[in-house]
Amino acid sequence: MQPPQPDPVPVATTAPASPPRRPFGPLLAALVAGLVLGGGGVGAVWALSGGDEDTPGRGPAADARDACTALDGFDETKYGTKGKQGEVAINRYYAANTLATAAAAGDKRYKPLADAIRGSQYRLADELDFTAKVMKELNKARGFCDDL
Repeated sequence: MQPPQPDPVPVATTAPASPPRRPFGPLLAALVAGLVLGGGGVGAVWALSGGDEDTPGRGPAADARDACTALDGFDETKYGTKGKQGEVAINRYYAANTLATAAAAGDKRYKPLADAIRGSQYRLADELDFTAKVMKELNKARGFCDDL
């Protein structure tokens, strides 16, 4: 005779209930409404601002002038030096490139300025100093600025 066996543990035959799903429709409707209203607002501001006209303080001509101002304040003898003067020099040099590139993107007349500044930076990366080749490109950019 066998000893008495314990009763088997009942096994759950149903999966645990998943949490209730939240309705997705209201969230989607709010998102679409926000995009439509936001896009309409941006479009209205753009339309009222006059588009891409070159008004004082904006546009390619202003970007080119600002690039030349940054280049005018750039002192290559301070480039790479430690401290605030070195930081100012680096930032003005690269700001001139960024602004000239923006000007050239808006008006092809400013492409020579952008090419000359970018060329001087490429040369600097190759030469690691303001050699005659670097200065030739930099002076070309400064000459373009003198003609603005």
